[in-house]
Amino acid sequence: MEWLSNVLLVGAAVGIAAVATQHLVLWRHVRQAPRVPLGTPGVSILKPLCGVEDGLAANLAAFAVLDYPDYEVVLGVRSEADPAWPVARWAARRWPERYSVAVQRGEPGLNPKVNQLATLGAAARHDVLVVSDSNVRVERGYLREIVALLEDEAVGLVTHPIVGAGAETLGALMDDLHLAGSITPGVLAAKRLAGRDIVVGKSMALRRADLRALGGFAAVKDVLAEDYVLGRMVGSVLGKRVAIAVRPIRNVGGRRSVGGFAARYRRWAVLQRQAAGTGAYAAQVLLNPVLLATLAAAAAPSGRALALLGATAAAKAALDGVAARALRSGGFTLAQLAVVPLKDLVFGAAWAHGLFRRDVVWRGTRLRVGPGTRIDEADARAVPPTAAAAATGLDDPPPLADAVS
Repeated sequence: MEWLSNVLLVGAAVGIAAVATQHLVLWRHVRQAPRVPLGTPGVSILKPLCGVEDGLAANLAAFAVLDYPDYEVVLGVRSEADPAWPVARWAARRWPERYSVAVQRGEPGLNPKVNQLATLGAAARHDVLVVSDSNVRVERGYLREIVALLEDEAVGLVTHPIVGAGAETLGALMDDLHLAGSITPGVLAAKRLAGRDIVVGKSMALRRADLRALGGFAAVKDVLAEDYVLGRMVGSVLGKRVAIAVRPIRNVGGRRSVGGFAARYRRWAVLQRQAAGTGAYAAQVLLNPVLLATLAAAAAPSGRALALLGATAAAKAALDGVAARALRSGGFTLAQLAVVPLKDLVFGAAWAHGLFRRDVVWRGTRLRVGPGTRIDEADARAVPPTAAAAATGLDDPPPLADAVS
């Protein structure tokens, strides 16, 4: 199988070049100066909650002290039985001028997050809407840059680079490495080199009028990748563009397990294939040169193949380290970067999973995902809590006392 090994090694070399190109795009992007707004219109931050994640209380505290004069944060829960309900009430009591809480009204669609967003959007007071995930922390100037970008009428949606923070476990470190070395460079390169908008919904902002023109959150109530679909609709329906802010947001990983990391990206893989199509999805393997070099060494074991595998792994780790230094203070240590090859192999298994599976578990429900990430009611079924936690990669939440202390 030497011929196959050689083909895979060529693919790995192409992959290293592609990764280096993505990281160059990343560095050029983050070296820009963030824009400064001319005005400060009111902003409503919509933050759906589901369970008590690591660092939730600290995440909410960060949003209470943003450097912006007129904003609110509307927290959402599916019901008062949600473990996040006491934390949300705590935030509203501690910062009543900033926080309010809304319990979901009805269940208009199959996407649990969008069901909450429909209620949150109706409860919001302002015309600039920012959707922000519960495990996100931001810099104090977060809203000013968003507003500055939305002052351009040609911009219909603003999203952000993402960097990991707060990793306490190997799985959370893998997540941080992947965000810095693969996800954020990939999103920026798709935008700058291919003109393709890939919106990651951990942070996305748009005008209420533009959302209404798209059909509101109801337009994406039955798709699972609502962020990606909204980003596409901004161009196809509104004729506007997606802008990517300069300042990254921080995804707080906490105590995610390795199994949790794998489960998260298995779900991501299914969505990616259904959103991008099988051909484009399969081509993404070139962005995992460590996987290709490993397969090459397995296809035709030799000293040369093992040496090239080692060189590929070292080059990929070094490139990811350079990308991380652009996104987070201090980057990663050498010991942390040594995890990159293992992380890439775990992610490679998740990528292979996406080639053959169409079902995911999301917030306690198993869903079958069709083209465009559309889900059908007949395919939705509840999953027992323990199985749901295993399938989604959620570890046991911290005690409530830890969350609100």
